[in-house]
Amino acid sequence: MNAVKHSGSGMRTIYFASTNAGKLREFKHAAELHGINVELLPGIENLPACIEDGSTFEENARKKALYYSQWTDHMVFADDSGLSVDVLDSRPGVHSARYAGPKADDEANNRKLLHELSRVPPSKRSAHYVCVIALAQRGKILTVVEGRADGLIQDERKGTGGFGYDPYFFYPPLHKTFAEISIEEKFEVSHRGKAFRKLLDFLDSLPDEEYEPRTS
Repeated sequence: MNAVKHSGSGMRTIYFASTNAGKLREFKHAAELHGINVELLPGIENLPACIEDGSTFEENARKKALYYSQWTDHMVFADDSGLSVDVLDSRPGVHSARYAGPKADDEANNRKLLHELSRVPPSKRSAHYVCVIALAQRGKILTVVEGRADGLIQDERKGTGGFGYDPYFFYPPLHKTFAEISIEEKFEVSHRGKAFRKLLDFLDSLPDEEYEPRTS
């Protein structure tokens, strides 16, 4: 195994198994407050992609964490998250990132979602985001955590922040979409923030030496 070298920054480092810049930005900001440095798994863009064929968010998160942990001796975490709309029988669900097709972008996915909801009144558009995060090291799952955020899907796009379905995901407690709030606000209430805080609690309980690569 070719172990990835420690960043040498003096902070504890864990690697994120994804190329999603929006997710990395959210995770990195929160982790720094705990003295943890989150970096993309080096060279991940050149690695064979993990096939995400699980039927649940947890299955996919576990599969990705285990798969990418073979490329480094450090701890690696992976998430699987998405949007579930009640009236659509929980779709898009695990297919959220590719709802409109394998190479679909956010705009195409949102367009398909709104089309499917075009005859559904606003009061019946309840939905929730789910995020499951799995942490692994050298082919072993260390912990799995989950977070959820409830809201409504609206027709009008609002906000310029966030990504994915955020501009249409209205969060009633704040009377705003996830795209209208700051990274800090979003992380306080979002599915991803709730799940990651649970992961940070787990990481805070570990001694510093656990962050060093294991050689046996």
